[in-house]
Amino acid sequence: MIEARGLTKRYGETLAVSELSFTVQPGRITGFLGPNGAGKTTTMRLILGLDRPTRGTVTVNGKEFRQLARPMQEVGALLDAKAVHGGRSARNHLRCLAEANNLPLRRAGEVLELVGLSDVAGKRAGGFSLGMGQRLGIAAALLGDPAILMFDEPVNGLDPEGILWIRNLMKALAAEGRTVFVSSHLMSEMEHTADHLIVIGRGRVIADCSVADFIAGNSVQSVRVRTPDPVVLVNAVAQAGGTAVADGDGAIVVQGLTAERVGDLAFTSRIPVHELTPDRASLEAAFMELTAASVEFRAGAPGGPPGGGRAADSGSEPGPGGGEPVRAGGVA
Repeated sequence: MIEARGLTKRYGETLAVSELSFTVQPGRITGFLGPNGAGKTTTMRLILGLDRPTRGTVTVNGKEFRQLARPMQEVGALLDAKAVHGGRSARNHLRCLAEANNLPLRRAGEVLELVGLSDVAGKRAGGFSLGMGQRLGIAAALLGDPAILMFDEPVNGLDPEGILWIRNLMKALAAEGRTVFVSSHLMSEMEHTADHLIVIGRGRVIADCSVADFIAGNSVQSVRVRTPDPVVLVNAVAQAGGTAVADGDGAIVVQGLTAERVGDLAFTSRIPVHELTPDRASLEAAFMELTAASVEFRAGAPGGPPGGGRAADSGSEPGPGGGEPVRAGGVA
């Protein structure tokens, strides 16, 4: 388990993270999300003792990382896949790590097989592609068979087969009761992988909830309906407190009412329904909605006037996203 309490880090005048408090529980995959510059990598470095907090604490199984007697056997981390000696083979890179951490050398071969690099174990790591480098970094994280795994952008550079592989690997690790903490910019992948989300913006926690609660609380749910009597249905929806607009292809999009409620209205109005489809928002749409005020760099629209770059409302002070975290849907 990873626990942060009031975690704060300042670099000169820059407040990288501010008063972060969260718990990463075992037995599930916790996604760590936020716009660029939100403080995700800084937080991971603080967890691993690579930086010291300005104030606050972060512990791994109740201890600071530097207090762990056998760190690689408790925590495995991938922060930078390029952090390898390019002149060493993949096998020797892992053997050096194993020897330095008093781990059996046979583990190098075991994890290379696990990540699919056995056939290139003798090749220099410096010649690896980005995807192969990611696999080697994951192998290093697994070397000590730790109960806690931390991955920063683990699918970066992987092909579709590799993405499916790491997704299934993380799910298998969590199913074994391990703590899996993963940062990623790929919302579609996190939607299929994570069980729980911690979202930060401008260094503050702005959401701490399940994926389903996050989507439900930060997006507008709608229902797509197709009927030969749209006017009757639109009036019924309005009387029930919902809104309905034409979708342009003959369908109606209803907001403010559940699919069940829309179906009941159609039944009581005695109109046939040819389609009734709940339109579930994506994690990406919900993420963009919640973090809109926390984006530090924003590009201009194609063909529009110049002026992209740092968002107009950026600064050292937290924006609307700097309040209490989402616990069970919605912004507090």
